[in-house]
Amino acid sequence: MKTTWEQGKRFEVFVTETRPRFQGYLTATELSKVGIPVTMILDDAVRYFMQDVDKVIVGADAITANGALVNKIGTSMVALAAHEAKVRFFVAAETYKFSPETMIGELVTIEERDVGEMLSKKELDHLGKIKVRNPSFDVTPAEYIDLIITERGIIPPVGAILILEEVFGVVTPEELCEYQTYALEEDA
Repeated sequence: MKTTWEQGKRFEVFVTETRPRFQGYLTATELSKVGIPVTMILDDAVRYFMQDVDKVIVGADAITANGALVNKIGTSMVALAAHEAKVRFFVAAETYKFSPETMIGELVTIEERDVGEMLSKKELDHLGKIKVRNPSFDVTPAEYIDLIITERGIIPPVGAILILEEVFGVVTPEELCEYQTYALEEDA
């Protein structure tokens, strides 16, 4: 976005803010430094503001073989709001973010962060037996993604498998069977 702005193209950016890591605040600050008009909103308000948006661009923590996106928590909610409002949803990601394990059916593990990021020890103690969870990421289904922008080109989500095959090679049925047999032996 900074490069595009410096090339003379003009636009405005809505940046969603999530807690507790203030990632949106950091993005908004960086974009604002080069003169890009920025409006920061809470993740929870994205549906309200989606009518003012032409397109959504997000990054990626991982992209699966079927074109699904694993990204910071709240991304799938943004994608759902964009889908509902018929706003195009783009993912910008380097191909090293594509997950080769998903070619053989593995799922991307969703990390959970310390609940202390959400509540103090005193607040947690006050809750008693109430369970608190703090997932870092969520999964956005491929059908909510219009295009994935990579250094190798722009692809539809269904093209993710082609990138993985190009970078990591094709997984043959025999290799898949070997993996599955190994996994069964490990479980035994």
